Amino acid sequence: MELYKTNQLKIYNSLSKTKEVFKPVIEGKVGMYVCGPTVYSNVHLGNVRTFMSFDMIFRYLKHLGYKVRYVRNITDAGHLENDADAGEDRIAKKARLEEIEPMEVVQRYTVDFHETLQKINNLPPSIEPTATGHIVEQIEIIKDILEKGLAYEVNGSVYFDVLKYNENEHYGILSGRNIEDSIHNTRELDGQSEKKNPQDFALWKKADERHIMRWPSPWSNGFPGWHLECSAMSTKYLGETFDIHGGGMDLKFPHHECEIAQSKTKNGVEPVNYWMHANMLILNGQKMAKSTGNYILPNEIFSGDNKILSKAFSPSATRFFMLQANYRSILDFTNTGLEAAEKGYIKLMEALSNIDKIEVSKESSIDIKAWKQKCYDAMNDDFNTPVLIANLFEAVKFVNLLNEKKATIIEEDLEEFKVTINAFVFDVLGLKNELKEDSSDKLSGVVSMLIKMRKDARDNKDWALSDKIRDELAALGIQLKDGKEGTTFSIN
Repeated sequence: MELYKTNQLKIYNSLSKTKEVFKPVIEGKVGMYVCGPTVYSNVHLGNVRTFMSFDMIFRYLKHLGYKVRYVRNITDAGHLENDADAGEDRIAKKARLEEIEPMEVVQRYTVDFHETLQKINNLPPSIEPTATGHIVEQIEIIKDILEKGLAYEVNGSVYFDVLKYNENEHYGILSGRNIEDSIHNTRELDGQSEKKNPQDFALWKKADERHIMRWPSPWSNGFPGWHLECSAMSTKYLGETFDIHGGGMDLKFPHHECEIAQSKTKNGVEPVNYWMHANMLILNGQKMAKSTGNYILPNEIFSGDNKILSKAFSPSATRFFMLQANYRSILDFTNTGLEAAEKGYIKLMEALSNIDKIEVSKESSIDIKAWKQKCYDAMNDDFNTPVLIANLFEAVKFVNLLNEKKATIIEEDLEEFKVTINAFVFDVLGLKNELKEDSSDKLSGVVSMLIKMRKDARDNKDWALSDKIRDELAALGIQLKDGKEGTTFSIN
C-alpha cells in the first residue's frame, strides 16, 4: 500500500493562510509547478534555497508514493528590469553589455543553474519548459483575454485591465492586498504611460528598435509580459486546475497575483489548489538579492573563495544548514550557523556509518515504531524538516547506545530502523554521505601511491619489497591485479 494512504499530509496554503489537508485533484497523482530562474546571471544561494525547498517537497511526495509531475520553467525572455512593464529585458541587457547573442546568455546561465543544483543534490524536474518555447501559447491566451474584454491594446502593446477584473473577482486575494487601497495610494499616471490604470500589467509589449528579443504577434513585433509565461506553461502541462504552485515569497505579489487573474480569466476556474511560498535567506541583516549585490554564490561557499566565511563548506553541509529551518521561515546565513550545521551533519553521517556495527538481541529496549511515526508526523506537518532533523539526532543517540551495549534491539526492528533513517536522510532530505566519498577517494589515493611504490621496487628488481606491498594489501582485503595496461585493485 502506498504511504500516502496512511499519512495525512497538511500543507500551509498561502491562499487560505492556514494548513490544509492535502487532497490532490487526481488520487495518487500530484501536479506541481514552481517558478524557475531568469537566466541572466549566476544563481545565488537565496535562489538555491527556494529550489532546494521544493526539491525536498518533491522528494517527500514521491516517498509517499505519489506519481508527481514537477514542472519548473526557465525564464529566457520577457523579464524586464525591476519586474516593471517598461525598461530593458534583463537577458537582452546582459547580451548588449557583453556583445553576445541573448541565447548565449541563456545557455551560459542555464548550464550554471543546472550544475549548481546538481552539486546541492536536487533532482531534476519532470518537465523544464522555457518562455521562448511557448510564445504561441502565450499569444493564444492574450487573444482569449481580449475577447473576454479584460485586456486592451494600445500602440501594439496589450495590458490586463485589473480594475475591470476586480469588478467580479478579487485582485489581491493571494497577497491580501486591497485594490481600493492601492488606487488611493497610487499617484496619477504622468501622461506618458499607455496604461489606463497604474495597476494594469503587460500581457504583450511592443519592442522598440533597440530590443533584440522579439516575436511577431497580431499586435506588434514584441515579447510577452513576464507573468504570462507561467500561466501558459502550468496549465499546458498540469491542467486548468492543478495541485501545487510554488515559488519564493517575493513572487507572491505581483507575479503570482497576476497569474491567478490571467488563468482565472482564461479558464473560468481557480488555477491552483495549494499555493506554497518559500521564505528568503538574509545576509548582513538584509534579503539576499542580485539587484542589491547582497548575495553569495554556492560555488563561493564550496570553494571557500569569499570574504564572508571562515572556510569552505561542502554542498551537503550547506544543504543541511538550510534544511534546519522550516521552508516558510526566514533563514539568517552566518558562518557560525554553517559551522554548527557541519558538525551536526558529520555526527549524522558517522552514526549512519556505524549502524552496520549494531548487534541484534532477543528484545528491543527502544521503540522504533514510535520514533518512525514521529518522523512522518514531522514531515506531514507542512514538511517540518527542523523537527524531522531533531528526530534524526534522536536516532543518532540510539545508534550510540546500541553500539555501547546500553540498549538492545531485535533484528526486525533494526531492519526497519535502517530502512527508515536512510529513507529520510538520503531520499527525503537529499543529503549525500560526503564523508564516505572522501574516505573512498583518500583510500584510492593511498593504494595508487603504494602501487607506484611497488612498480618502482619491481623496476629496481627489489622483489622482496614488491611482494611485501602486495601481500600486506591483500591482508587488508585489497587485491592487486597486474595487466598489460598496469596494475589495478579491488576491495574484497
